[in-house]
Amino acid sequence: MKIDFHKYEGAGNDFIIIDNRNSEFDISQKLISNLCNRKFGIGADGLILLYFHEKYDFEMKYFNTNGKEGTMCGNGGRCIVAFAKRIGIIKNKTDFLTIDGKHSGEIIENCNNTSIVKLLLNDVKNIKFHEGNYFINTGSPHYIKFVDDIINYNVISEGKKLRHKTNFDKNGTNVDFVEIKNKKLYVRTYERGVENETLSCGTGATASAIAASFRNSGNESFEIITKGGNLKVSFKNNKNNFSNIWLEGPATFVFKGKIDLIEDL
Repeated sequence: MKIDFHKYEGAGNDFIIIDNRNSEFDISQKLISNLCNRKFGIGADGLILLYFHEKYDFEMKYFNTNGKEGTMCGNGGRCIVAFAKRIGIIKNKTDFLTIDGKHSGEIIENCNNTSIVKLLLNDVKNIKFHEGNYFINTGSPHYIKFVDDIINYNVISEGKKLRHKTNFDKNGTNVDFVEIKNKKLYVRTYERGVENETLSCGTGATASAIAASFRNSGNESFEIITKGGNLKVSFKNNKNNFSNIWLEGPATFVFKGKIDLIEDL
């Protein structure tokens, strides 16, 4: 059976998105992993399925490149908002459901195939410390380490060590390396499930901004510079209780196509 798919990227974080409101896509871990494979499949950091929901505009399910369902994906959430508008489910504002509950999204600008999308994330009240670094859950678990010379930092090697070292989450954690320069945050992320560095990570950028506010200035808005593009994170900081957390950045439609759903691609 052939299935339509769309390819999106949010600041270099790329996803296969499938409209699964009719539940035609028969999920298997092997099939999802094959589709995300950059050598033998379509290639992506993850796969997202859009489902019908009676209460909300839609439901989002996110899967890592290993084929397993993942936790909240910030850039993926922004991309599925742009996708939902493209296929006519929403106009410019939406409420939708994910693995960690309700999220709101808003398209604030649209030009050709790129939309600027804002995504509301859940409140953060619990920040943990480990060997001078920070653990923050922004829908996905993140271990944040502030470093110098981030351009030359060995993110993959150090990320692998810290990914499994901490005991904050039974499945391990994403690892974000952050350098503050000229009041901007330069962030590189090693993502669990991908088991590699990605060009950006939305929940990681958000966690990094919260850590920077907690650590240094109390600022409530940060520009985030990643390898794949720029993001913006804003929030309200009330005595290190963080609410009204918005992740903003580009979500770009790359291409669409059809693929035969076979196990061995």
